[in-house]
Amino acid sequence: MSPVLETEEHKALRAAVAALGKRYGREYLTKVIAEKGHPDELWSEAAKLGYLGVNLPEEYGGGGGGITELSIVLEELGAAGCPLLMMVVSPAICGTVIARFGTEAQKQEWLPALADGTRTMAFGITEPDAGSNSHRITTTARPADTGGDDGWILTGRKVFISGVDIADTTLIVARTADARTGKLKPALFIVPRDAPGFGRRQIDMELTGAEKQFELTLDDVRLPADALVGDEDAGLLQLFAGLNPERIMTAAFAIGMGRYALSKAVAYARERTVWREPIGAHQAIAHPLAQAHIELELARLMMQKAAHLYDSGDDIGAGEAANMAKYAAAEACVKAVDQSVHTLGGNGLTSEFGLASLITAARVARIAPVSREMILNYVSHQTLGLPKSY
Repeated sequence: MSPVLETEEHKALRAAVAALGKRYGREYLTKVIAEKGHPDELWSEAAKLGYLGVNLPEEYGGGGGGITELSIVLEELGAAGCPLLMMVVSPAICGTVIARFGTEAQKQEWLPALADGTRTMAFGITEPDAGSNSHRITTTARPADTGGDDGWILTGRKVFISGVDIADTTLIVARTADARTGKLKPALFIVPRDAPGFGRRQIDMELTGAEKQFELTLDDVRLPADALVGDEDAGLLQLFAGLNPERIMTAAFAIGMGRYALSKAVAYARERTVWREPIGAHQAIAHPLAQAHIELELARLMMQKAAHLYDSGDDIGAGEAANMAKYAAAEACVKAVDQSVHTLGGNGLTSEFGLASLITAARVARIAPVSREMILNYVSHQTLGLPKSY
């Protein structure tokens, strides 16, 4: 593989998105969260500029790029202090799955709307008793008749599903029975927000964010036959077509957050004077900040590699790299945020500087969409060939 280097177009995209982010910034997002609203203005402007659909096919209103370009958008918005978390879900996961596996009718209906921001789609995979084990998903889809021509009936529960209150539909991961073996296999279904039997309950979180978390119930939700995305026999292939971009975009989210926190700490360390020189002159302050910068840059390189592999069609290689990128970015983000708060001392815990809320937010990248321990398990047995413990 050739070295992962950003093109001039990528650099221009970074600069343009950074300029957009600067016009909004952390104060905008903080105000939105305090008012229990959503960043609709930023979402709409990003859509009009073509940033939300930059990864979607041109023939369906997108930019014709890939996860490489979409990750740049999210990282730069995060670095400006105003990340759009629904980008991870709507264009990256759902848009990618529909673009790769959806019917022509599904592509026509959803991709232009996802690209221009007029419609959003949530993604529902996590369950209370399944955790990171997708093989234990109990949400089932059974044919409304013997052949499925009359549609499907979904039953089950989901938890920690982002943005269901604002999304027009949710792409639900359920399991169908193989007609030959009877074994359950994953399949994806588009469930409208107002479908009868589709309920939601907001989960109270210590995490402050514009995107709320929900528990979903599917009580015999009846769907038409065309709610099924792709082939019910494709199973894990379709599922991981969405999960690998999710990991890459989570890395972008974490890197952007880490860069934002670090920029605040560096600016403070340049100006804050206790003795004769600014505190940034002291190695005890300067070196940890330099280490944080190095680790964020290394994580970005891994993210770029993962995005490159995915966009070039190497799903297997992208799976390994995406997990590594997500792990590296989460660790770098947590360290950058912690060090930034310590650099500011007491000011790091004030609302004025806006870093304290990131202490909790930074942990999200360690936990979701897959824990760092499961990533270490993946690398242990997939990359190193060690035996499984589970």
